[in-house]
Amino acid sequence: MSAWVWYEAKMNKLNPAQRDAVTTLKGPLLVLAGAGTGKTRVVTFRIAELIRHRIKPERILAVTFTNKAAGEMRERAMALLGKKVKERPEISTFHSLCVKILRRHIRHLGYPSQFAIYDRGDQEGVARSVLREISGSEGILKPGDLLYFVSRWKNSCIRPDEAANLAETDKEHIASIAYRRYQNALKAAGAVDFDDLLLCTEELFAKFSKVRQAEADRFDHLLVDEYQDTNGSQYRIVKALAGGHRNLCVVGDDDQSIYGWRGAEVAHILQFKRDWPEAKVVRLETNYRSTHEILAWANRLIAFNKLRHGKVLQATKSGEPPRILQLEDEELEAKTVVGEIAGRIREKIRRAKDFAILCRTNEQPRAFEMELRRAKVPYVLIGGMSFYDRKEIRDILAYLKLLANPADEVSLLRIINTPARGIGQSTVKRLMEAAIARCKPLWEIFPGLEKEAWIPTPAVAAVAKFRDLIERYRQLAGVAASSSVKQMTLVEMLKKLLADIDYKAEIVRMYPAVQDQESRAASLEELVNAMGTYCRRTAKPTLAGFLQDIALTGNEEDRDKESKLERDAVALMTLHAAKGLEFPEVYMVGMEEGQLPHHRSVAADGASIDEERRLCYVGVTRAQERLTLSLALNRNKWGKARPTMPSRFLYEITGQAENPNYLAIKNGGGGRGKRG
Repeated sequence: MSAWVWYEAKMNKLNPAQRDAVTTLKGPLLVLAGAGTGKTRVVTFRIAELIRHRIKPERILAVTFTNKAAGEMRERAMALLGKKVKERPEISTFHSLCVKILRRHIRHLGYPSQFAIYDRGDQEGVARSVLREISGSEGILKPGDLLYFVSRWKNSCIRPDEAANLAETDKEHIASIAYRRYQNALKAAGAVDFDDLLLCTEELFAKFSKVRQAEADRFDHLLVDEYQDTNGSQYRIVKALAGGHRNLCVVGDDDQSIYGWRGAEVAHILQFKRDWPEAKVVRLETNYRSTHEILAWANRLIAFNKLRHGKVLQATKSGEPPRILQLEDEELEAKTVVGEIAGRIREKIRRAKDFAILCRTNEQPRAFEMELRRAKVPYVLIGGMSFYDRKEIRDILAYLKLLANPADEVSLLRIINTPARGIGQSTVKRLMEAAIARCKPLWEIFPGLEKEAWIPTPAVAAVAKFRDLIERYRQLAGVAASSSVKQMTLVEMLKKLLADIDYKAEIVRMYPAVQDQESRAASLEELVNAMGTYCRRTAKPTLAGFLQDIALTGNEEDRDKESKLERDAVALMTLHAAKGLEFPEVYMVGMEEGQLPHHRSVAADGASIDEERRLCYVGVTRAQERLTLSLALNRNKWGKARPTMPSRFLYEITGQAENPNYLAIKNGGGGRGKRG
């Protein structure tokens, strides 16, 4: 059987709406893909269909939001095409696409083409530094507070000048001043942060028409997955790339737009026909995930949102009705939920990995963690500390970043005396003052320090030794040319660096417990393994490429989610983290006013409540066979039990929206749900 005959047999298994979306190949197309309706299948078949119709693979661009989604899309598309097709379409995340564009053109904005990408830790270092410069601001604004404001502004495409005009509170005024200095510090270090990848690309397209045209001319077809999650910058980048050929297919579901707090604008998918008047709209409404009974609740709930594309999910299977559990307090809620899960695992009805407990906030899992431990039920907490946030990993990455870019002052200051090498805080302070006085990067004042009287001789020797170490490893890594030093593979270089600085001794010094020492040492081994994996799958591996790879994967929310979910363990996570996942049995807990919808959204009302309702809808549609919603009738606040009100969504979801209690809740009154 030829590859295309096999492919056609697969195509015949698509339902009519899916096939319509796959075979509409010209002009703008909006695919409204409801939860569990085979969205990824449609996107990958559409890529294959374009290639079957003689569109060159390299002229097709598909973008999505996570590396996992991009990898899955790439893998499925190539599996459909088989070995017959050698070239590959460009399938990447928005941020990966922007990195490639910026590597080619960012010099127009005054950055080096080999710019560094700062992660959260690097950003905090810059934030701390600029706040120190602003007299008296450290007590008012913490580095984390500043980064919150900066990220919020950047996600709304607000530059420093605009931020200063929009600032209202004292904190916002200080943050707007610090924002400008923060951006200047990044640029001076030849670095950008994750949000800048989008903003700089948008700025390039806006200011340099030749750059925009050159990038748009690379492709004839553009597909965008999860279009409901695009922010303003992503929206304008898509319009710039597709405006010429107009072969734009966007796939998404406005009912699952839950990231407004980080800049996503549901209006982009709602107004697609306004932006692209000739667009065709295809609705995918056949749900292959959940039972008829679960979808009845989901459809009833989401219909309360008026600003949406009309669609009704249709099930392909039936099952037991969903349940609502009302418990006296959060302690009993946790005991009851965990007790049910433990019982079903013990009776071999389900495995642990078949269950998910979904919460609205990051604080809620604590009670469930305690009960899961008591019941000896294995669990994974999705959203805990990532591998790349561990101190030992951040330290070694700082060494690698400094090898790649000695102007990276954040990385330099992190490891100049880690492990300790006799360069104390007072020496570092004097070095920084000298660098500022001479208007030079810190690295550039290191040569010739022996002639200076203001720095002690032992410190001069320590700085010289440190500088020689970095220069030698720049040569070993092939970053700096040398005729006398033989270049090593990246893995060999990293292993030698770890031995030379004796970082394992640093671990022993910092962590007395043997268990901690073993865990930290294992992390270093895993970093070496990560570099080995990068080298094996990359034709021409470079240190800059490895750091870029980590920066792009390391900024994804819950980076180790996939590996955690492979374990046979109950998944404990927030509703936001659950998007895109599915489980045979789902417990949505804390279904109370102030929890879901969250109290901030209740105060804001309007669009905020709509987004909370979409979040609830996302939770409901994670369940494949069994859904339980639970609430505590009393919840502890600052050590005192206080009565709660059932979530308005419980009344909507069960068709009791006209219940007097619901109206009392809706109008801010004191209506209570029935105990039971």
